[in-house]
Amino acid sequence: MSSVASPAVSAKPHAFAGVFALLSAHLAELDRFLHGQLGSFEPEIRTMVDYCIDTSGKRIRPALTFLSGWRGPTHVQPELVRLAAVVELVHLATLVHDDIMDDADVRRSRRTAAREYGPTAAVLLGDALFAHALHLATQFPTTEICAAVSESTRRVCAGEIVQTLRRGSTNISRADYQRIVDLKTAELFRVSCFLGAKLAGFPSEFVDAASRFGRHLGIAYQIYDDLVDFFGEEKRIGKTLGTDLASGKLTLPLLVLMERLPAVQATALASEITGQRPPQLALRLQQMTDFGVFEAVADAVQAEVAAATAALRDWPDQAPTPLLLGLCDVLQAQVAGLQRRG
Repeated sequence: MSSVASPAVSAKPHAFAGVFALLSAHLAELDRFLHGQLGSFEPEIRTMVDYCIDTSGKRIRPALTFLSGWRGPTHVQPELVRLAAVVELVHLATLVHDDIMDDADVRRSRRTAAREYGPTAAVLLGDALFAHALHLATQFPTTEICAAVSESTRRVCAGEIVQTLRRGSTNISRADYQRIVDLKTAELFRVSCFLGAKLAGFPSEFVDAASRFGRHLGIAYQIYDDLVDFFGEEKRIGKTLGTDLASGKLTLPLLVLMERLPAVQATALASEITGQRPPQLALRLQQMTDFGVFEAVADAVQAEVAAATAALRDWPDQAPTPLLLGLCDVLQAQVAGLQRRG
């Protein structure tokens, strides 16, 4: 199929509420599909799986799948619903494991799975979610989908492993940080866009462009999420914040602060990251404000958003383009919302 007619929707920026109103029929089908999968799990863990599904948040990765394969607000393709479920289950599995490693208490305004069921059971719960995602991927008529999802899942896990091994270390460059983000976050954004556009039958050149868009948006989103850990409001965000410094995770805000602090203060910060002294979160937040860290990191988000936008520059007439670009506007608005605390 060469192209798909443009939907009768505005190309103006969408808030998340607007995007999800546009996708309401798609997300309703996704909800039905995910809850319909509970019976595939052993009875002893169905409640645990249901708990994870109900705390899945914005579902931006399924949204990318649906938007990249957009055919209109009422045309819901079953294969896209299945694909959206696959990427969401992989994402949920990573969240379960992340919360264990971060010792987080709250996710989506509820207790994390690790707090609800214990870290040992939560590790295995994440494994079960990964396994079922790959099982669903095998049910497509071509092995290409399962191969792409399996490779992306491996890359996501590799990114988490690299980040875990680097915890408590200050021997991390910006290139190292970019590599970790590319693997652990951007990869799932990328494959959501790639497979969404591919399953919808768009031209291969557009599929590649959507893939590049997803990668850059994913990097931008992770940098934003790292900003949130310092400048967000826990009650509004709905998850435990301030975990990056406490867990020795050297993210871009901390990297920039290390670069800008005087030597003696940078050494003190390094000792907190390496666990040699307790983290001074309030002090570091004040220093980030004093040394313009927020602005520098926000510029990094903007650079990735610009790269994402450029990826779709040659495809203005394809149906998904204005909708995908609307997500860039949403992300920029979210960064601006944090500015009040930056």
